[in-house]
Amino acid sequence: MTERSPDGATVWARNSRLRVVPPVQPRKLAKVPFVELADGRLQGVVSSGSDIGRVYVSSIAAGTHNYNCSTNNNRPCGGLYGAPCKHLHALVAEAVLQYGADRVARYLRAEVPEGAELTDCLRGTHEPAPAAVVFSRFLRHLAYLEVPDTTLPIPELHWFPATGTVR
Repeated sequence: MTERSPDGATVWARNSRLRVVPPVQPRKLAKVPFVELADGRLQGVVSSGSDIGRVYVSSIAAGTHNYNCSTNNNRPCGGLYGAPCKHLHALVAEAVLQYGADRVARYLRAEVPEGAELTDCLRGTHEPAPAAVVFSRFLRHLAYLEVPDTTLPIPELHWFPATGTVR
């Protein structure tokens, strides 16, 4: 049932908010703080295992399964030796927790036989991909986490019509 305010408008339309779909399973955000299925790729930000101040932007393209991993300032990951690095494996594992294995496999257009691991079914090669857009979205995501709870509209998130039916 859709929640409605006294004036009859749906609450999310009046407040410029949508209900967040919870992850399929709980995630630990320290290792992979940001993961998304966007721009034809599974992409996200993965923390470095050796340097607390370094993060990697990792991505796997849908269809081709070509992959990339680099620091947020576009230095290539040292673990890319003709195969996906540990950052890409962590990205896939967290995406499966966030979205579910079936949804991630469908998005990547990967055929995963029953009992097989998704990462074992990806046959791409290294292909450089820009990290700046993904890292920028991650930083914006962090900024929204610091916004205090409110029921008032947030101007930069107010892209729904103020009145009328939202289609």
